[in-house]
Amino acid sequence: MVDASITQPKKNKWIASASEISGRTWMGLFGVFLAVMASGVGENASKFALGDIQGAMALNIDTGSWLITCYVTGFVIGSGFTPCFWPTFSLRRVALVMCSIYLIGGLITPWLGDHYALLLTIRSLQGFAGGALPPMLMTVVLRFMPPLIKVLGLGAYGWVSAWSATFGATAAAFAFHWGWSGYFYWNLPLMAIATICIGFGLPQDPLRLERLKQFNWRGLLLGGSALAMLTVGISQGERLDWLNSSLIYVLLIGGLGLLALFLINEWYHPLPFFNLQLLGKRNLSFSLITLGGVLLIMVSLVNITSGYLSAIQGYRLEQTSDMMLWVSLPQLITLPIIAIICNTPKVDCRWVLAMSLLLMAAACVLASQLTPDWNGDNFRMISLLQAVAQPMAVIPLLMMATGGLLPTDGPFAAAWFNAVKGFAATAAGGAIALLSRQRGDFHSGVIADSYGSTYRDTATNSIGELTKLASNQGHVLASSDLYLLVSGLALLLTGLILVMPTRIYPPRSVAAA
Repeated sequence: MVDASITQPKKNKWIASASEISGRTWMGLFGVFLAVMASGVGENASKFALGDIQGAMALNIDTGSWLITCYVTGFVIGSGFTPCFWPTFSLRRVALVMCSIYLIGGLITPWLGDHYALLLTIRSLQGFAGGALPPMLMTVVLRFMPPLIKVLGLGAYGWVSAWSATFGATAAAFAFHWGWSGYFYWNLPLMAIATICIGFGLPQDPLRLERLKQFNWRGLLLGGSALAMLTVGISQGERLDWLNSSLIYVLLIGGLGLLALFLINEWYHPLPFFNLQLLGKRNLSFSLITLGGVLLIMVSLVNITSGYLSAIQGYRLEQTSDMMLWVSLPQLITLPIIAIICNTPKVDCRWVLAMSLLLMAAACVLASQLTPDWNGDNFRMISLLQAVAQPMAVIPLLMMATGGLLPTDGPFAAAWFNAVKGFAATAAGGAIALLSRQRGDFHSGVIADSYGSTYRDTATNSIGELTKLASNQGHVLASSDLYLLVSGLALLLTGLILVMPTRIYPPRSVAAA
């Protein structure tokens, strides 16, 4: 007898989870993702292409450096302070305004070469808008994505954060073929598409203008000034010789003083920008500390390697971008795999993070063996280790930072996470520049002294060649020292995992549980 009963096919749990939100909301999520990617890669592309931009705008090294400083300063302030505006004006409205500012700034920047003050103002506003977008991506993932696939959304956020640093050189090489203005224009079509998707897809929350009565004006003034002074001081520190410059001295000391006053104000204010009480959560505190260290490692690996290839091997932008692709492109495969692994309840994401830090340490130790004969091919295995290690670090950190938080804590967590991310990247760049110069000068001096009196009567042109040889070898040894220093930081953070964070589990709905 034939069984007439029909067994209903079991629906895939991932597809079922994704269908919990509408296609329109998915479009809004995609728009925020695209906006963050366009602004993040665009920022790093302009850093790699700064020399071409300075030449086209008739700016010298000193005046041209402020293009990056103003953008980065606006970025750090925007990432930390805009989340407080979301409950008041709605996430959708703020996102549309920031995308519009970025678009307009990118369109008019190439035409402002003869108006230097206005140029720096526009770059600051564009940086502010670019900094406001990453916290939005983190927040919309936490707010709208279903629990089962929320870790995949956090993985997408982590992918953009890690990818923008390494893909910037490739984007700059691509934009180069459009002329120097292409460095500002190439990502604007992406930002325009993102603006349309956000406007159509994100839900519109009601205005809550009554919050303006308690707005934290004192905190905005103190905190904004503190972050601006510290970011400018660090960004311009190497060029102006750090504390030997009265300007840098005032910026750093004054910024630290204002930061202390800002933190006191935040502790007592009913509507703070940064909820200091959240730092009592061990996992969030650990995530912020480790995030700063991981970003220093990631930025250092990019800066040290690209600096070595440029100074010793004479690599230009396109050659550097080809090498960076070995870090960025494999993450298209490794990141979703790591996200799926971390989304498994049996997997303790603390040990995924530990493995990531050990891989980063191994990459640094391998890179420390470099010689003046190394070229981009010698860094491929090191780049592949980075491509695996970076998502293994970012996804667990995001899970620990957001796990166990209330929905009302979302904007505060986004502010903390992204402000630390933006400031740590700037601090890492300043620290690497300072240490690279100091170690390079030290090794060059030792090598030059070792020549002794052998070349005392050597012709002037030969002395110049020996000086160049000492400088190049000093740069190689300094790069090796920095790789070892960064590997030590990775091992230190690995040890911190043993004592500070507690285990968390991937988010699940009640039905899924």
